[in-house]
Amino acid sequence: MRHRNTGRKLGRNASHRKAMFRNMAVSLIISTNVPEDAENVPKVPGRIVTTEAKAKEIRPAVEKLITLAKKAIKHKEAARQFETTAEKNSKTWEDWRKSPEWQKWNAAISPAIALRRRAFADLRDKNALRILFDELAYRFRSREGGYTRIVRLATPRLGDNGTRVILEFVGENDRTKKKKRAAPVVETAAE
Repeated sequence: MRHRNTGRKLGRNASHRKAMFRNMAVSLIISTNVPEDAENVPKVPGRIVTTEAKAKEIRPAVEKLITLAKKAIKHKEAARQFETTAEKNSKTWEDWRKSPEWQKWNAAISPAIALRRRAFADLRDKNALRILFDELAYRFRSREGGYTRIVRLATPRLGDNGTRVILEFVGENDRTKKKKRAAPVVETAAE
């Protein structure tokens, strides 16, 4: 019996499973912002195709990462009032570093840095971390949760007939309900 054993094993040992989930999360995040001149440009950004079991396992992890990034926004904005626009290592910047303003900025930004480090511990990819904190956090800022969706594909995977799904971020490619067409108005001839 699997009492209190959550999660799927997916026929892999723990380290392989963890690496696979990390790679899938990085692939999903990076797919939102791929330069057009790159080698493997996805047809639709912000989407990966995988099996249903893998998608159901990776979805909560990705959503928790986005929540971490969203929490960092308020700390960045609080620190923005204390930061300087001076060029790094210039005289003005050195003076700012020794001022009480820097102490206030450092205290305000440190929770955001801690959140960034927590996310980096899961992702281990600087490019994905940058996209997560600089783009996805702001994109889902007003959304309370449910940042991803799983859409089943009609054709199974060749070889083992596994159910394939699309794991994608919501907001892009959303279907909108079409309004029902009103019945045509028939005018009667006035005599």
